[in-house]
Amino acid sequence: MKGEYRTPGLDIDTIVNNAVKAAEEFRTFDQGQTDRITEAVFKAGFDNRIDLAKCTYEETKLGRWQDKVFKNVVATLYVYQDIKDIKTVGVIAEDPDKEIVEVAEPVGPIFAVTPITNPSSTVLFKILIAMKSRNPIIIKPHGSARKCSVEAARIAYEAARRAGAPENSVQWIKTATRDEVKTLMAHQRINLILATGSVELVRAAQRSGNPSIGIGPGNVPVYIGKSADVAFAVDQIVYSKTFDCGTVCASEQAIVTNRYNVDQVIQEFEKHKAYFLSNDEIKRVEPVAFNTENKVMRVEVIGQSAARIAEMADIRVPPDTSILIAPLDEVGIQSPLSLEILAPILAFYVADDFEQAIELCRQINRHGGLGHTASIFSKREDKIEYFAAVMNAGRILVNTPASQGALGGTFNKLNPSLMLACGTSGKNITTDNISVRNLLNIRRIARRKVCPNIENNFMKRYLDETLDADRVEEQFRCTE
Repeated sequence: MKGEYRTPGLDIDTIVNNAVKAAEEFRTFDQGQTDRITEAVFKAGFDNRIDLAKCTYEETKLGRWQDKVFKNVVATLYVYQDIKDIKTVGVIAEDPDKEIVEVAEPVGPIFAVTPITNPSSTVLFKILIAMKSRNPIIIKPHGSARKCSVEAARIAYEAARRAGAPENSVQWIKTATRDEVKTLMAHQRINLILATGSVELVRAAQRSGNPSIGIGPGNVPVYIGKSADVAFAVDQIVYSKTFDCGTVCASEQAIVTNRYNVDQVIQEFEKHKAYFLSNDEIKRVEPVAFNTENKVMRVEVIGQSAARIAEMADIRVPPDTSILIAPLDEVGIQSPLSLEILAPILAFYVADDFEQAIELCRQINRHGGLGHTASIFSKREDKIEYFAAVMNAGRILVNTPASQGALGGTFNKLNPSLMLACGTSGKNITTDNISVRNLLNIRRIARRKVCPNIENNFMKRYLDETLDADRVEEQFRCTE
């Protein structure tokens, strides 16, 4: 069917030209047509949430299919509820005082790369926000999640077409070489790249010469304060870190707690069937979980259960072990379990006081999580505010499971999203939970509105050497 392309001999110009034609047609659509297409894509994705989750697990063997159902729900239902009433066509805002009118325009053809960790959900999410903003989209899935990603794209595209979307408004590429992906990224008629994947992939998008929206690693620290409800905090952390076996980039990576309540924290984790590693066991898990030469987590442990990872490290743990916890003293490559690992492994630090705890959180954040997410459990507003002020994170989550909290729409009112940007610290352009507004160009119509007593000889008045700030301020107080 249309939209499906194969290598070798990927016809990149044809793919992009098809997207350009779809973009031209999309520009003629009104808000009603756009909303009908968006609703159709939402319903199709939501109705297939379970089948796509099972397909994803069967292909990738990462995480749990039941949790992937929830990811698909976030990507469809939660996102749709968040965006359905947003105006994305024509005049979207008017300021009568300033006499400025804002007009929304689509950005044009989008090239979207999707990951192995959240494949079908990310495909559904990107297509949904692209349709709402009238942008044709070309999907390049991760090679190890090709089947489920293409199936998600097909379902969304067929629903969009039935609702009146342009031909080739959604396209997908089953396979492509690295050079072909780079060529697509750099194509002069691609107007935006949505890059979800490795740091290398995001950086390639940024170097393409085309505008790009990317993400970053999420080495998420979570601080359990002295005032925290420890039982609740641990319950929420376990709930988050075991969700889809830790594959959400916003999942907690390191626990920092005070010596004041460390015994209770350990007891609560053990109640939840977490296993605290000995020093010898930590040394055995490190090479299994992390490649210190390339400074990256090993793909073999991503989305695997705690028991499976322990088995890979030749460690005996109960089969129902929820999380492997590594008590550590240092942060950095010399202590690799302190770095991002998208699996049920947690670093564990004990601080003597609040100041040391915050410094540990900042160190963790600096080692691979700048701009992403940080989490705190506390009942003290002053501590929460200080934590938020000093942490370099786009999302500061309070008394919330980080995986679900960062995705938005469940435990807070953040925009539901499968793209969590990390701001300039993470080499992204924004800290937003990416959504529809990031896929629009906003044009502003500004009507002449000048104070009458400064209108005449406008420039000449400011060349007057006797003019001071007080006189200028007085002139700007005039009424029409």
